[in-house]
Amino acid sequence: FLVVDKPPGITSHDVVAVMRAVLGIKKVGHTGTLDPFATGVLPVAVGRATRLIPFLDEKVKVYEGTVTLGCSMDTGDPTGKVLQEAPVPPLTPEHVREVFKVFEGPLMQTPPPYSAVKLNGKPLYKYAREGIEVSVPAREIRIDSIELIDIRGHEIDIRVQCGPGTYVRVLAEDIGKSLGTCAHLSALRRTASGQFSI
Repeated sequence: FLVVDKPPGITSHDVVAVMRAVLGIKKVGHTGTLDPFATGVLPVAVGRATRLIPFLDEKVKVYEGTVTLGCSMDTGDPTGKVLQEAPVPPLTPEHVREVFKVFEGPLMQTPPPYSAVKLNGKPLYKYAREGIEVSVPAREIRIDSIELIDIRGHEIDIRVQCGPGTYVRVLAEDIGKSLGTCAHLSALRRTASGQFSI
């Protein structure tokens, strides 16, 4: 296993393609897809290690991100188009931490339209790009903790420890709504995925 610090602007599959070319090995696979704009821990299995991917314990993931308030995007991240703009009420660390507590623990989350989750064998992002609205059921996720790192104007820096299948983009949007405005996730870095860390 190799732990790749994925740079922004490329997909997780692009990383696998580069690794195949560099190592001259066809059997390469990754765990835990990262969005193209995201950076950080991407575990890559090489050769026979690919057989071990299903047995990895990746129940805990840690992310650091920036929630930008006052503007929502169709993708939930900076790569999309502006959907809505709204005023941002005054923020205090105490109030922000109170809002975070609402989202800690088990909760239901609907995967975003621009995601790799499949419906009838087709990724949701393909439906979204074609302008087709589809309905997908909410799934149970787990958020162990949300830590406030900093508040910078309309930007909130957070650290999230959560279970697999959690979309921090959706969490950012929900935090924005709970703070009385709209929001998107403008930066995301995974610092740990199971036993693999940055």
